[in-house]
Amino acid sequence: MNTILKFLMTGVMLAAALVPARAEDASAGSSKTRVYNIRTTDKLRITIFQEDDLSTVCRVDAKGTVNLPLVGEIRVYGQTLSEAERTIEAAYKDGRYLRKPEVTVAIEEYAPREVSIQGQVKNPGRYPLPIESSMSVLDLVTKAGGFTDTALGTGVRITRILTDGSTRVITLDVESLIKGKSNAKTNGENNALLLEPDDIVYVPERII
Repeated sequence: MNTILKFLMTGVMLAAALVPARAEDASAGSSKTRVYNIRTTDKLRITIFQEDDLSTVCRVDAKGTVNLPLVGEIRVYGQTLSEAERTIEAAYKDGRYLRKPEVTVAIEEYAPREVSIQGQVKNPGRYPLPIESSMSVLDLVTKAGGFTDTALGTGVRITRILTDGSTRVITLDVESLIKGKSNAKTNGENNALLLEPDDIVYVPERII
């Protein structure tokens, strides 16, 4: 009997291991897969269990909010789908509209996701970001044809707009990464920095 029980338990554990993880949690198993953060103009399908009148499909507006029945504008910009679900559930509970809301948020239509690269690369311009995987600065430089002969690859700058509207400038030594020095860092940032939508990458010219 003990042998049979052990066999059954092993089968259950194997089955559980094979259950696919939610898409936004897949980043733990792959450096190229990352959590999706909600962007402006994303179209979301928001479903509330057994509350069909409150379920809706809406776009994230320029303020990063969605307008929901009863609770009004709720900010979800920059949140993962799970975080947005918890935010909306809290809004309905705090407003005393629902005691135990069960919210599901799904992407109905993704917002355009692009980054731009300027300066000393062979093909400067705008490039689309993949939705279900990530793109590093090195990936973008490669897509843009690589550095020109006069590029300062040790001083690549990334300008990023943060969720609060402020900007951040990050300087990276991409040239060291290309040469295989994967542990090289500049200003505390890893050379394989993953790009965010609307990032602007600038490759300056080397002073000769």
